Amino acid sequence: MKKLQLISILLVIILASLGCQRNKTSQTAGFDPRVEPLLKKMTLEEKLGQLNQFSNPYISTGTGETSAHNENFDEMVRDGLIGSFLNVLGAEETLRLQKIAVEESRLGIPLIFAFDVIHGYKTMFPIPLAEAASFDRAAMQQSARIAAVEAAANGLNWTFAPMIDVSRDPRWGRIMEGAGEDVYLNEQAAIARVRGFQGDDLSAANTIAACAKHFAAYGAPFGGREYNMVDMSERMLREVYFPPFQAAIDAGVATFMSAFNTIAGVPASADRWLFTEVLRDEWGFNGFVVSDWTSVEELIEHGIAESRYEAAWYGLNAGIDMDMMGRLYLDYGKQLIEDKKISEQQIDDMVRRILDVKFKLGLFDSPYQYSDLEKQEELTLHPEHLEASRDIARKSIVLMKNDLNILPLSKDIKRIAVIGPLANDKDAPIGNWRGSATPNSAVSLLEGMREAVGDRAEILYSEGTSLTLNEQQGFFTQLDYNTTDRSGFAHAIATARSADVVVMALGETAYISGECRSYADISLKGLQLELLREIRKTGKPVVLALFTGRPLVLTDVVEHTDAILNCWLLGSESGHAIADVLFGDYNPSGKLPASFPYHVGQIPVFYEQLNTGRPFDPNPFEFSSMYRDIPNEPLFAFGHGLSYTTFAYSDLVLTNDTITMSESITIKATVTNTGNYDGEEVVQLYIRDVIGKGVSRPLLQLKGFEKIMIEKGASKEVAFTIHPDDLAFFRLDKQFAPETGKFEVYIGTASNNLSLKGEFELVE
Repeated sequence: MKKLQLISILLVIILASLGCQRNKTSQTAGFDPRVEPLLKKMTLEEKLGQLNQFSNPYISTGTGETSAHNENFDEMVRDGLIGSFLNVLGAEETLRLQKIAVEESRLGIPLIFAFDVIHGYKTMFPIPLAEAASFDRAAMQQSARIAAVEAAANGLNWTFAPMIDVSRDPRWGRIMEGAGEDVYLNEQAAIARVRGFQGDDLSAANTIAACAKHFAAYGAPFGGREYNMVDMSERMLREVYFPPFQAAIDAGVATFMSAFNTIAGVPASADRWLFTEVLRDEWGFNGFVVSDWTSVEELIEHGIAESRYEAAWYGLNAGIDMDMMGRLYLDYGKQLIEDKKISEQQIDDMVRRILDVKFKLGLFDSPYQYSDLEKQEELTLHPEHLEASRDIARKSIVLMKNDLNILPLSKDIKRIAVIGPLANDKDAPIGNWRGSATPNSAVSLLEGMREAVGDRAEILYSEGTSLTLNEQQGFFTQLDYNTTDRSGFAHAIATARSADVVVMALGETAYISGECRSYADISLKGLQLELLREIRKTGKPVVLALFTGRPLVLTDVVEHTDAILNCWLLGSESGHAIADVLFGDYNPSGKLPASFPYHVGQIPVFYEQLNTGRPFDPNPFEFSSMYRDIPNEPLFAFGHGLSYTTFAYSDLVLTNDTITMSESITIKATVTNTGNYDGEEVVQLYIRDVIGKGVSRPLLQLKGFEKIMIEKGASKEVAFTIHPDDLAFFRLDKQFAPETGKFEVYIGTASNNLSLKGEFELVE
């Protein structure tokens, strides 16, 4: 009996030992083998230092001054108390600080330098929402690649991008920073941009670590108001807001950032379910998580923490590895361990993840490779980068309206009037979140058009009205919109009358959209609509070049224009790119990544709707889901975008009528260019799961797109392959998996223009 007891005890010990070994192995799996030996040498203070990020005190992207601005950063680096800096720019300064870390600190652990490289470092590309309108994966990857090259040459090795928050509310100003309303498009943008930033080898001197942000559901605040609460079902999270982040992980993203918002009352930076149970335990993410600017300390304002000590506990317990600008972990980490609120093992896990990213970046092998003055001079604003910026910008332009084919314009038109407050603006096209761009450095629309026509036509110019009364614009500037000064109207009207055609440059400046730029009124601001109406009265053809960082309400604008060209905020080469499209040197191919509402009261308005028990019926005497005063549909739908040519869709073919869970189906269609210009078309595939077993399914979901060039008169076959996993959703049994049943297939040119329809069945 005693022998049996002894054997049982030995078995328990052995199994426990194996369990500990498995646990340790899982914690270190995939990490650089040099991480563990270094971690064992570190003091607790040095470990906490790695969890600490400070900003350059002379550049701010956050909420203002903090005590961190008074720190002796050089001494803290020597003592191993800083793991990362943000907003420290340039090869010279990053080299200086890195040498202190590597050569003067006890263990020589290098720093990681971060910056918001959102749509370019110095060479500016279209804002991400505009770039998503290109529906061009290669273009998205190329712009991120070039941004990484310039950023790395300027001493940086980490960017807080891509932002992959699905957003269906254009009142939220930060919609400009993502890929719009659709899940699949956001997934594709996430993959392209992560691959662009990180390249094939993260240790190379021209790659930087990407950061998937903001986890999670930051793009769905109540009322579209920045930083506001979010509340939704787990099904909505898993089907709409989580997939782009999972796609980023599949693409190898190195880091994540927590969001400012709450979900179901829990602030993201305190949400252990999000960052430990889902992100790490369920998805297997081994990179590290950084808080957004002071978001851990802001748990006090959220009302869940009474003190900075308690806020630090929430952040550490949730799994937020690095505290941006709060220094809470540095101040309270040791005390929390002594109070047994957290364990040193938790700290070790966090430090392990941060060190591993530093090893993967090559910072231990070549700590100074990112700080090369010669490369900085050679690669910043390289001519090839500017050429790529122009190409990607014109791919991002969306032709929204073109009555009587007024576009493209002939370069031989005698007189073209360019009118509006944004016509000669060299700053607005740079957009918000502009990296290290030089203010007023973009090519303006006026400059681009004059260069395009040369001596063949006369370009007349009138500002007409100023958009703002406050000339100073910047991240924190409060803009005062001009609603009284019409002194420029007379000159603008006279200019229009003397021209053959008018190009109106209206919309938003760079700082009307972006972080903390939420607006309840998203129509044209100031006197712009009034000016447009007056110009329309001249009887001259009117082309609207719309500058915007978000979908706008254009219902009162459309009737006063013959054509609308959505020019977004396109970056450094904006004016040249717009001129290329206006004059037909490039045939527009962009599609809307987010719906433009008919009225602000529709918001959120998006194509991926569930049906109701009483679907829309135009008969006003029926009880159906409808507005009584406006249409249900947006003014311009997701996926909409015209071309100077026309395309016809035909010959839908499905390789199978029925597939099993282990098979795939290929869906083919023929697209013919039936117009007079060569052109690119974004062929869009949508699928409907007709019957969900206990769960209503969307009427349409984008499941594929291909951008193809077709010469006039020619045809091309486009093929999409769909696997059962592409049909998965969060089922009633809480499994994310496909379900047997009937599926409808649609192919066409926009979410509201799908000319081909087929169906297949998924069986066991």
